[in-house]
Amino acid sequence: MNHPRIGVSLPHFGPHAGPDAVVTVARATERLGFHAVSVSERLLMPVGPDWTNDAGLPESHVWDSLEMLTWAAAHTERIRVSTGIVNSIFQPPIVLARRLATLDRLSRGRLDAGIGQGGGTMEPPHYIPEEFIAAGVPASRRGAGFAEHVAAMRACWGPDPVEHRGRHYHIPRSMVGPKPFGDTIPLFIGALTRHTIERAARIGDGFITVALDWDETQAKVQWYRDAGGTGTVVVNTIQAYPDTLITPATFTEAVLNDLDRAAKTGADEMHITLNLKPIHPDSQVELLDALADRLHLPS
Repeated sequence: MNHPRIGVSLPHFGPHAGPDAVVTVARATERLGFHAVSVSERLLMPVGPDWTNDAGLPESHVWDSLEMLTWAAAHTERIRVSTGIVNSIFQPPIVLARRLATLDRLSRGRLDAGIGQGGGTMEPPHYIPEEFIAAGVPASRRGAGFAEHVAAMRACWGPDPVEHRGRHYHIPRSMVGPKPFGDTIPLFIGALTRHTIERAARIGDGFITVALDWDETQAKVQWYRDAGGTGTVVVNTIQAYPDTLITPATFTEAVLNDLDRAAKTGADEMHITLNLKPIHPDSQVELLDALADRLHLPS
């Protein structure tokens, strides 16, 4: 069985996050033959009495996704750089479209843009209200407003003059740039429910999900395919380890087990993270080295 391509989450939160850590892990990821590096986004972490953190989010601030990927791209040459995900509706479409196109040009076309409309909780409403309040965006912008946001960004990447008139966004007829390195930027849509996954199949170039339960993950991938989705399926994973001490052997076995499960779901890519544990970047490289050796990746 061919295994999915492997992406590695960069140290963009936690005690080791920072410029040196990003360069260390990104360069090793490229040298060892992995496919991509990725980051996620979180504007804030609520501290109110009603906050339960049912998704087990990291209890630390998260560095900005696009700046972290720009730094990683500047120190690598081949690997894809991926947002997995950035919550697009927190920014005006023309602003985010220009930021993404700038990163795509600086990386010479290596960007895969995973986007979403909030997220952060497993239970309804499937988003963090405090983030919408802080961003100055109504939560009602989700859904149709998110789909229009995608259309407005793609308009910005198209030929000049650009113009978009919609219910939520208006871009007057104008020259907008930079344009992407190629024809466009792949947009992979993050989604949880069947309705949002089916929308991802209609408007996206791919689908991103988090594998917390592999049976549910397989069902979600099938929903995407049944809805006509033919794009890239990316599964973000959180490895489980038998002991608190993560050795190259336990890490490799945990990833290989998830890789087999991801392959059975039909995923095209699987991204792994070492940032939920306080693992020093140098130790992360040792673990990735052992995994690459086991997989016989072409370095």
